Amino acid sequence: MVPSRLRSASLAAGLALTLTGSAALSQQTPLSAKDSDPRVMGWMQGFPPPADKIITQPDSVYFSFPKLRWSVCHLREFLPTTEISRGLGAPVPLTYPEPAAFADLRAEIDALAFTPLGGGPEMTWEASLYANYTDGILILHKGRVVYERYFGCLDEGGKHAAMSMTKSVTGLLAEILVVEGVLDDSLLVSDIIPEVSASAFGSATVRQVMDMTTGIKYSEDYADPDADIWTYSAAASPFPKPEGYVGPDGYWEYLAQVQPEGQHGEAFHYKTVNSDMLGWIISRVSGQSVSDLASTRLWRRMGAEQDAYQTVDGKGVPFAGGGLSLGLRDLARLGQLMLDKGQINGKRLFPAEVVDRIRAGGDQAKFAGYPTIPNGSYSSQWWLLHNEHEAFAARGVHGQTIYVDPVAEMVLVRFASFPTAANGGIDPTSLPAYIAVANYLMARD
Repeated sequence: MVPSRLRSASLAAGLALTLTGSAALSQQTPLSAKDSDPRVMGWMQGFPPPADKIITQPDSVYFSFPKLRWSVCHLREFLPTTEISRGLGAPVPLTYPEPAAFADLRAEIDALAFTPLGGGPEMTWEASLYANYTDGILILHKGRVVYERYFGCLDEGGKHAAMSMTKSVTGLLAEILVVEGVLDDSLLVSDIIPEVSASAFGSATVRQVMDMTTGIKYSEDYADPDADIWTYSAAASPFPKPEGYVGPDGYWEYLAQVQPEGQHGEAFHYKTVNSDMLGWIISRVSGQSVSDLASTRLWRRMGAEQDAYQTVDGKGVPFAGGGLSLGLRDLARLGQLMLDKGQINGKRLFPAEVVDRIRAGGDQAKFAGYPTIPNGSYSSQWWLLHNEHEAFAARGVHGQTIYVDPVAEMVLVRFASFPTAANGGIDPTSLPAYIAVANYLMARD
């Protein structure tokens, strides 16, 4: 079994991170969103905080529920990070209605009712925010903010873990490089990264990595102490390796020894190591880390309000599969950039073809096992819902979302700290809520 100290890297990843917390939740009903609010719990308040209110390493402490409701806004206090700089220019402010009109909009949206997936009693929009342990939510319609609220550990100036939404930023950067001719997605990975020639990744194409249709052996079963995730976490841990450790050191050394399982291109398998392989590919062809490339191509050019940050392994390699933390308003800017196909604030940041290719989606026949997204697909690390609104999304465990609705011209972004990692527990009271808001906004036009 991998020592707990070395498991911390998996938590920075934003994977299925609830170790002891999940076990406890399986045996009891968790505290409600209001009762588990970090301010109500008293976590890390005062200086120094009371001894029984301090949150520390190891991961089984800081990312167990309800402590995770504070930790999702403070990852860099537990793990080393690198900055995604917004540069020195002034931010481009988001556009808001007049205060009275904004308050009226909030009241109307809060009162919207919908039926959860699978049936049951109607729920209001506002009730769904608490049901899903929302920390922050912002909605843009036609480029204007129509709704914005903060809860728990988050406020306007705070930053929150994006979890696996990080993958979608990585995928966006890769697709930009493909469209601009810097990256050939038909090449074998080993053509670009010879270091993985002996790995299962070596015989996969770049596109198969981007769409997660690789045939690789990698288990993220957190209940199994011998699962691959623990070897991966030990390799990626930013802390010094213990005496006698003989495994891989860093994300990239781990990727070079991944074994095959199944056939490349056969089916979609959601495995985070694909995202880190893609991060390595991006770094090799661009000459920049994914964090630096995100800064130069996105943050410095989109009018961001805040720097972001990304966790790193012991060699300083950013975690391309889940290490990003950022502000809610900048998350909304990323969503608007996707809705407007690479344009924001009157500037074109990348070709429209980038988003067109992502929105075309992956092979739906290869996508299975997601009952809340029955018609979905996956392309360039983005989720395609293939619903009537042509929606697509970035998604992360514990409820992180960028939801783009082209038909309604709506972007909805949410940070959350749901007690358990799987989004299948959140989708029934989220996806129909998004549709309800989209329909309301279209009806107002």
